[in-house]
Amino acid sequence: MPEPHTPAEFPGGRGLFTLDPAISHLNHGSFGAVPAPVKEAQAALRAEQDADPDAFFVYAPERVEAARAKVAALLGTDPAGMAFVTNATEGANVVMNSLALAKGDEILVTDHGYGTVSAAAARRAPLRTVTLDPGLPDEDAVREAVLAAVTPRTKAAVLDHISSPTARLVAGPRLLAELAERGVTTIVDGAHAPGMLADPLAGGADFWFGNLHKWAYAPPGSAVLAVAPRYRAAIRPLNPSWEDHHGFPRSVEWRATDDYTAWLAAPEGLALLERLGAEKVRAHNNALAAHGSAVLADRLGLRPLPHTEGLAMRSLRLPAGVADSMESARELREEIAERLRIRVLIWPWEGAGGIRVCGQIYNRPEEYEALAEGLAGLLGR
Repeated sequence: MPEPHTPAEFPGGRGLFTLDPAISHLNHGSFGAVPAPVKEAQAALRAEQDADPDAFFVYAPERVEAARAKVAALLGTDPAGMAFVTNATEGANVVMNSLALAKGDEILVTDHGYGTVSAAAARRAPLRTVTLDPGLPDEDAVREAVLAAVTPRTKAAVLDHISSPTARLVAGPRLLAELAERGVTTIVDGAHAPGMLADPLAGGADFWFGNLHKWAYAPPGSAVLAVAPRYRAAIRPLNPSWEDHHGFPRSVEWRATDDYTAWLAAPEGLALLERLGAEKVRAHNNALAAHGSAVLADRLGLRPLPHTEGLAMRSLRLPAGVADSMESARELREEIAERLRIRVLIWPWEGAGGIRVCGQIYNRPEEYEALAEGLAGLLGR
């Protein structure tokens, strides 16, 4: 088969990060990586906090509010309807803590959902799980599978905006609208959406939460929860605080003597993305992930899974019997890390698991070629 087109390196991309050059970091989607200018901004905030803790914490709520307004503007949403949280899992738990449910109600989830998010839902109501075959051909097939699982008992649906293992759009605007027509409250896990999508909150979900530390270049511990107007008064924070009388969003954000520097530095990450050219970054990362997928398919014969165009992640099915359990998937991931010095996501599935590669501005095309060469040796054993 012909070699895939090789994307050019992103100018200056590698120099913005302090990652270990001895490791190929092809798993940006799991934990992200903080650019050096954003790390410097957060370090300056921590130094300010250490120099005068009283002043820092007395004015922290107002500074968090100002930072939230900047992030909301960059995400294209109303800051009054958005709160900072530490990650998507916390966002899910705030939603579940606030959701009005009656006896007999059930919550719809999919088997592609993130484990801790589904677990938060399971603590509130019985789950109805939709099995989404990784090979479903397009967004319409996914939508039809979800809608077919709705019953009169379905009170809410928790759906990935972009699925983590299979790297595809699930909660599209049409699906959200059709669930709303059926009286289903829509809760969207947008962990990968900020920075990855140009308009991540355009779908109109009732509740939406997304991480800023993955594709929006913010520090770890920074995420946002967006709530539709009719639900805001019902939001109950996980912990009571002196800011509860303000209501949402400040009641969710304030957690006394804590580290707020990730939230205060988060606008620096999104601003950096804008300075680099957000569309340029997204196009580059998409092309690089596509290149990595094509290299693995061409040289190893792996089957690429259907994907949503424009995303900086791709998944492929591994050979039969490989990574077909949580334990074997973890073992292969660790072997790739130890022997090849490459970070990827290996996800388990019955019969055969998958491998997910990501593209980011610090990556180079030859890293995916090294993965294909090394993985051929590991799978050949």
